Amino acid sequence: MTASTKTVEAAKAALRRQTIELPSWAFGNSGTRFKVFAQQGVPRDPYEKIADAAQVNLYTGVAPRVSLHIPWDLVDDFSDLARHAAGLGVSIGMINSNVFQDDDFMLGSLTHPDKRVRRKAIDHHKQCIDVMRATGSSHLKVWLADGLNYPGQDSIRGRQDRLAESLAEVYGALDEDQHMVLEYKFFEPAFYITDVPDWGTSLLHCLALGDRASVVLDTGHHAPGTNIEFIVAQLLRQGRLGAFDFNSRFYADDDLMVGAADPFQLFRIMHEIVQAGALDPASGVSFMLDQCHNIEPKIPGQIRSVMNVQEATTKALLVDADALLAAQQAGDVLGAHGVLMDAYDTDVRPLLATLREEMGLAADPMAAYAASGYADKIAAERVGGAQAGWGA
Repeated sequence: MTASTKTVEAAKAALRRQTIELPSWAFGNSGTRFKVFAQQGVPRDPYEKIADAAQVNLYTGVAPRVSLHIPWDLVDDFSDLARHAAGLGVSIGMINSNVFQDDDFMLGSLTHPDKRVRRKAIDHHKQCIDVMRATGSSHLKVWLADGLNYPGQDSIRGRQDRLAESLAEVYGALDEDQHMVLEYKFFEPAFYITDVPDWGTSLLHCLALGDRASVVLDTGHHAPGTNIEFIVAQLLRQGRLGAFDFNSRFYADDDLMVGAADPFQLFRIMHEIVQAGALDPASGVSFMLDQCHNIEPKIPGQIRSVMNVQEATTKALLVDADALLAAQQAGDVLGAHGVLMDAYDTDVRPLLATLREEMGLAADPMAAYAASGYADKIAAERVGGAQAGWGA
């Protein structure tokens, strides 16, 4: 496939506007349930996490925000942390709550049968809103591990009622320019019932909350065979797709690098995004990585992930929309499929290399970072102290 000059220039314009948010926790040590693997130069505090995230933005040019996780990223002065980020050319993105690492939340947080525990979980979310105010963040992201392991353990309907009541109080605490996004996950750690297991449940709660509540879609949070792009299309139709958490999985929520397991799926998702005009920042859809780099180096892992999203996006932008529509309306099944495959099979790396050079960046971000010496610098400087990792 050879795209027209007009199509290529339009794709470049869209790619220049695209931004991909980075997760602070991706820069800490992580691993499997058997072992967390330590690496040299891993950040010891949120300031160093942001410094590493800024390196990703420096070499890709499209990762200007860093998402924080509370309490993993607690600091004494969040206004100072925001200034630190600004000084490095990035800003604070979404604020993620954490109500899954406290003993009180063993039987749930916002859905817990004990009102005292629910109050503790609600107050934590209000603390996150305070962090949003101090950092200039506009979005609160809520993911709950709440659920049941056994039939009869608790009332299914009662837990949904408690969830609705708790979410309403948190939503009501938001400022007028702040938003809530509600994530879903169909299992883990709860195995019988997860209280927010699917996009439908998340959407129902968001619709009840108000216009500033929308759904987070994590690409790893689905059963095998789920048509994720269909969910994307439906949420876009309702104007309730608030954010993506990009990653890859082979079995469950593996949190591997986006595009690593099924790059064609990532392309199909981005095709729906492009067709709906949701790539435009004005659409309100936030694109974010949510990954744990267990054995690969953290910063290169994030750089490669950003590049993978860019490549899938570029291919989606190169789909001949007119030819696709004509084939669809003519009932040309193979012709329509062929239009998509032509775009998917295009090697877009040269186009992206040219675009980066036009933006004043190195054509190959991975090579540029490797040559910078930053990895050796932080390995030498970050000696002593406790490395960041799961739960820190």
